[in-house]
Amino acid sequence: MTPVADRRIACRPQEVARRARGGLKALWLAAAVLLAGCASPPSPPAAPAGLLADHLFQAPAQPVDPARVFAVSAAMRSYLQEHIEPLARRVGAQRALLDALYTRGQLKLDYDTTRTRNAAEAFDARSGNCLSLLIMTGAFARELGLRAQYRVVLSEEAWDRADDLHFFIGHVNIRLWGGAQYRGQLVDAGESLVIDFLPGQNLARQRVHEIDEARVLAMYMNNRAAESLAAAQIDEAYAWLRAALQADASYHAAWNTLGVIYLRRGAPREAEAALRWAHAQEADNPHVLGNLGIALQRQGREAEAERAFAEQRRLQPVQPFALFREGLRAMREGQYAVARRLFEREIGQAPDYHEFHYWLAQAHAHLGNGEDARRHLELALANSTTKAQQGLYAGKLERLKAAKPL
Repeated sequence: MTPVADRRIACRPQEVARRARGGLKALWLAAAVLLAGCASPPSPPAAPAGLLADHLFQAPAQPVDPARVFAVSAAMRSYLQEHIEPLARRVGAQRALLDALYTRGQLKLDYDTTRTRNAAEAFDARSGNCLSLLIMTGAFARELGLRAQYRVVLSEEAWDRADDLHFFIGHVNIRLWGGAQYRGQLVDAGESLVIDFLPGQNLARQRVHEIDEARVLAMYMNNRAAESLAAAQIDEAYAWLRAALQADASYHAAWNTLGVIYLRRGAPREAEAALRWAHAQEADNPHVLGNLGIALQRQGREAEAERAFAEQRRLQPVQPFALFREGLRAMREGQYAVARRLFEREIGQAPDYHEFHYWLAQAHAHLGNGEDARRHLELALANSTTKAQQGLYAGKLERLKAAKPL
């Protein structure tokens, strides 16, 4: 079994991945949001003492500073004064913020989703995933005196992976309300504007769950924890995750991530305690159950582990990446036709996931289907989300065009 991290909120551009959102990994990271509509959930019980095991970790190389997440830099203030404020006097603060940052092409979604940026970093890079852009937009809105409403968009699960970490990917957007004083004037009274960072979204049909700034902070730091895990920086992952729980201990995904961090550190008993707490809050979360089964298995408690895995299978009959793993096994065994069928079935489940297309291209190449191999390599490149992936797939395409082995 692979642990699943309830990882990241990090959406990708529509032209790159139409169904993608933002996610954690096989350790299963990032729990699905199960609340519907805009109702506020009841206050959860306080987590029991002793779930944080600081003695297992060293201090991170760089200290974690939550105050930097929404901090407005000097460059941002200069841009606000020179570009947004003059426009706000003509069209209103909300529209000015949208136009100055996005409509006029000042910022773009970045294909490289390896790291979640804070507000200043997103502005400096002129790019970011959807959580980074939400944070940057919220920081500007605060400077303009607008009220920001942060929203999780409830949608189907999308997945990503890094080796044996599987990430569930979510999506967020922001609603800006007027009715605030801006330079002594009332702006956009009673009106609101939703900014969604995935093009082509039907905002009228979206189901959303409102979240507060503390939850956004927790999501950001949970993302950074997951990204540190993917880079094998376990001490840094724990520091980020600890800060996420300090920001919002009711963010259930963070407790699942904590369990994954403990598993990575070789501490299954501590992982079990964190995951049992997460399971108590979300009994029908299959990702938590899968990780709990791993924690029990690593303590030699096979019967208990199998009960957790059985309940996970009941809640999630189709495991993410299951057919893909079978396809990789078939490739290793030289059964390329079998692998092709398995990868095609996975693409039927997730047609925009780059790695499925890449390996289907490999299967076609081994079967002598050069045109199909080229087509799926092009799809892998179009759906890639990091510069490293783009370089790999572009190089493979060039080799294929030159009639060299992939």
